Amino acid sequence: MQNANKGASAALNGKGLRIGIVQARFNEDITGALAEACLAELAALGVSASDIEHHHVPGALEVPVALQALAERGGCHALVALGCIIRGETYHFELVANESGAGVSRVSLDYRIPIANAIITTENLAQAMARQTDKGRDAARVAVEMARLLAQLS
Repeated sequence: MQNANKGASAALNGKGLRIGIVQARFNEDITGALAEACLAELAALGVSASDIEHHHVPGALEVPVALQALAERGGCHALVALGCIIRGETYHFELVANESGAGVSRVSLDYRIPIANAIITTENLAQAMARQTDKGRDAARVAVEMARLLAQLS
């Protein structure tokens, strides 16, 4: 069996990777911070700004269809989903959280492309603000690592 862990540096080398990002505008202060952290980490991992395609959609429910369009078109090694769903007083939170998450997973599996899902779901704005930077950074790392892994497994 080959070494399952070739080392963090190789797995997190973003040089030459093309990454697509779909960012929801709803809760834009949070999603903007997610995007900023994600883009900064992608740059730190060696992904060239010219190899990043960044699109905006109205909300979390629209993220999967934009990811699907990117996957269908091809050209990206990995995708990133950015959004923020904050619990309100209605059932709408569960609907949006469940459907957006299921849609992201379906696109990833249907097109066999890694998607870092950074659509955060929180009880309140304070929780979202506390997670925005780490989750954006994590999404970049997941996208790069999974793109490298799938290339290795193909």
